[in-house]
Amino acid sequence: MQSKGMSVKTHKIIKMSKYLVLVFVLLCLCNMSVAMEIKKTYIIHMAKSQMPATFDDHTHWYDSSLKSVSESAEMLYVYKNVVNGFSARLTAQEAESLESQPGILSVLPELKYELHTTRTPSFLGLEKSADFFPESDAMGDVIVGVLDTGVWPERKSFDDTGFGPIPASWKGQCESGTNFSSAKCNRKLVGARYFSRGYETTLGPIDESEESKSPRDDDGHGTHTASTAAGSIVQGANLLGYASGTARGMANRARVAVYKVCWEGGCFSSDILAAMDKAIDDNVDVLSLSLGGGTSDYYKDSVAIGAFAAMEKGILVSCSAGNGGPGPFSLSNVAPWITTVGAGTLDRDFPAYVSLGNGKNFSGVSLYAGDSLPNKMLPFVYAGNASNVTNGNLCMTGTLIPEKVKGKIVLCDRGINARVQKGSVVKAAGGAGMILANTDANGEELVADAHLLPATAVGQKTGDAIKKYLTSDPNPTATILFGGTKVGVEPSPVVAAFSSRGPNSITPEILKPDIIAPGVNILAGWTGAVGPTGLEEDDRRVEFNIISGTSMSCPHVSGLAALLKGAHPEWSPAAIRSALMTTAYTAYKNGEALLDIATGKPSTPFDHGAGHVDPISAANPGLIYDINADDYLNFICALKYTPSQINTLARRNFTCDSSKKYSVADLNYPSFAVSFPAAGSDGSNTIKYSRTLTNVGPAGTYKVTVSSTSSSVKIIVEPETLSFTRMNEKKSYTVSFTAPSMSSTTNVFGRIEWSDGKHVVSSPVAISQT
Repeated sequence: MQSKGMSVKTHKIIKMSKYLVLVFVLLCLCNMSVAMEIKKTYIIHMAKSQMPATFDDHTHWYDSSLKSVSESAEMLYVYKNVVNGFSARLTAQEAESLESQPGILSVLPELKYELHTTRTPSFLGLEKSADFFPESDAMGDVIVGVLDTGVWPERKSFDDTGFGPIPASWKGQCESGTNFSSAKCNRKLVGARYFSRGYETTLGPIDESEESKSPRDDDGHGTHTASTAAGSIVQGANLLGYASGTARGMANRARVAVYKVCWEGGCFSSDILAAMDKAIDDNVDVLSLSLGGGTSDYYKDSVAIGAFAAMEKGILVSCSAGNGGPGPFSLSNVAPWITTVGAGTLDRDFPAYVSLGNGKNFSGVSLYAGDSLPNKMLPFVYAGNASNVTNGNLCMTGTLIPEKVKGKIVLCDRGINARVQKGSVVKAAGGAGMILANTDANGEELVADAHLLPATAVGQKTGDAIKKYLTSDPNPTATILFGGTKVGVEPSPVVAAFSSRGPNSITPEILKPDIIAPGVNILAGWTGAVGPTGLEEDDRRVEFNIISGTSMSCPHVSGLAALLKGAHPEWSPAAIRSALMTTAYTAYKNGEALLDIATGKPSTPFDHGAGHVDPISAANPGLIYDINADDYLNFICALKYTPSQINTLARRNFTCDSSKKYSVADLNYPSFAVSFPAAGSDGSNTIKYSRTLTNVGPAGTYKVTVSSTSSSVKIIVEPETLSFTRMNEKKSYTVSFTAPSMSSTTNVFGRIEWSDGKHVVSSPVAISQT
């Protein structure tokens, strides 16, 4: 019955509204149903000891557990070394159901990781290394595993001339696939594998017309990192005439095994874990991973989980710190059983000068090697004034007006899109050249690029001065002159602005990064699939390329670790890292402190860790801080992880002793990070750390010295003298840090050094407030 006063038209409108609401609700329910059915990849960690007696094989148990929640789900990978468990595609509901079953420790969603994208041997002193790292057969027995974008095996960096038989310990393979056959491996490149199941189940099948479904490197990053770590000696290496000389990896006599885990769409944790699992089976000695994916608790971090298993097998794992600097807390790969590497500069530069119409000249950097600009001053324009969009200053695709840039030099601001792409945009619009100016985000840091047109990059201050000229002169003009390769640049090294910084956001008591190594403008091998810029329109092909990132510094340390492994086969991963850290330097030869290019001021342990790597000193460190798996388990107990969380990480049952007081401060780490509670909070003003040193040199007596940037924190080492009478003898000491009061904004830095007059065993100290 129609309500009084309501028209038929109104009644129809109400009926229609109710109908639309019903349709909307049904659509929402449908969408919710679809959402519940969306599948993602999960990594399932199993408690191996809880396998029911009805199963005689763990794989059958895993499969049965999976089928109990999904008849259609299939295992992507079964892991046996890095994880007790498997990976599979599941809905959120299926994952939740699986996690509640007996024997399941955790069901963790897959994470996506990203790549952290020669003068170096000479800069590190390796041309004088024959006495420290003799060309022995032991070096040829060391195998460096590189997880990256694959390899371009035809490069001379992987030439096996002069190499003996492949070590009998090697159990790996050379897998065939798109554009790659097993015959591509040799006595240098001993193995090549690829892992794509996790990637393909998330992003769909690899387009094999665009990307090789094989160990073939179509990107360049993997060839660069592998050749940096352990590339063979190549005479006459250069990029377009720049950086000419002899290229060699850090451990040029070591073998290389590549594990392709990164594709156009990223690197997925299920694939990374599978590669680490296989690398352990294959018997690599060092694992190098120039990739990262943020930070999370160690039992949730696939790289940390895989690295723990590798560490237990005696494999050193070296990872890039990340390119998130210069902000604090920007690190990735911070687990204490990982060697975390930041980036510094070399003493080599590629100057390219800007000459302005007002007679002023400024210095920038460039790797441009094409036709020179006309021998005259050219019209000069700011990109922001040659565009009809608000962010035209950034020279993004399609934003420049050709009529306003044709035949001119264009000033573009750095940011958002790739540096080399900005030049490509200027060139496409008819511009004659480009000056790329840094903004606040990058300050004075200069990274050289193989631009597609005459171009140079300048720092922020220079950019501001050039912009001032552009706005004040009614007819501005400019030109660019290229200075080639310059060596002996001082000061060097300086900490790169992009290099990620501490403190460690997961465990503040563990100082990260551990160390820095060369990571700016590094020359190494390159793919034959793309040009040096990686841009589609770049049809140049080069044997070597110059690129920058902690991705480049990481394989330097991986290769140096291989050198130390060859010289000291008995050393553990922690011993090798200790040798690299305690011999690192934090001052130039003139005594001045290492600089941070982001600030122009002295860098701190949060920037450089223990300092810049010094491989010659690392070969003979005198004393080392050793750590074994049980020490790390005690450290995990100090973090108060649950039994299932510990099992997820350690792959076995381990019960923390309830009667024992575990302390994060007691992990035998070669550095000291001290976090005092905030002013006014409860807690002791004295924090005590304990350490144990192992003698790996001659007998001797070591005396301690302590230095600090502030007297506000008292640092006392007891005892002050340690005497060693034999090789492998161990001696312990304690350090007490006392802070009557700390300003909430004050960090205090220092060093603790033990010396016998010949060796200096140095540890950085970073004191902050939580």
